[in-house]
Amino acid sequence: MERSSSRRAALVGRRVAMGLVAVVLLVAGAWSSWDTAHHIVLAKGREHGTVTVTECGEQLCAGRYEPDATSSARARVTVERSVAAGEGDRFPVVVRPGSDAVVRTGVPGFLHAWMPLGGAMVLAGFVIGGGLRMARTAWGVATAGAALLVATFVAL
Repeated sequence: MERSSSRRAALVGRRVAMGLVAVVLLVAGAWSSWDTAHHIVLAKGREHGTVTVTECGEQLCAGRYEPDATSSARARVTVERSVAAGEGDRFPVVVRPGSDAVVRTGVPGFLHAWMPLGGAMVLAGFVIGGGLRMARTAWGVATAGAALLVATFVAL
């Protein structure tokens, strides 16, 4: 039995729409991650040091910054609060240019910066599997995203 042209157009339209949704999810996750990750990935020439957390609020933690080499010490810097930042913790950081905000570096910081992309990959896996009917690709994307999220949880 031959399919009608309107049915084929509807199927193509659905695949295009679901493909666009998956691409938007992945681009939004990468864009959100890059805001923090570029400080870690492109850290050459930035101020590096260690922060000792002295206090934590709802969204930010603050502490003393001790530089590695050429930068100057700071009495108070802020770092985004996460489950892994508590009072008394020490970890390596890089200073965001032009501010007193710092970003955690090293493997835990790198993984934490890419967490939004991991979540977007898990969500895109459902769209790819359900909307595009590409089961193997969906499993691959969702598994990679879940692995990133689990690795971040373990590293922090």
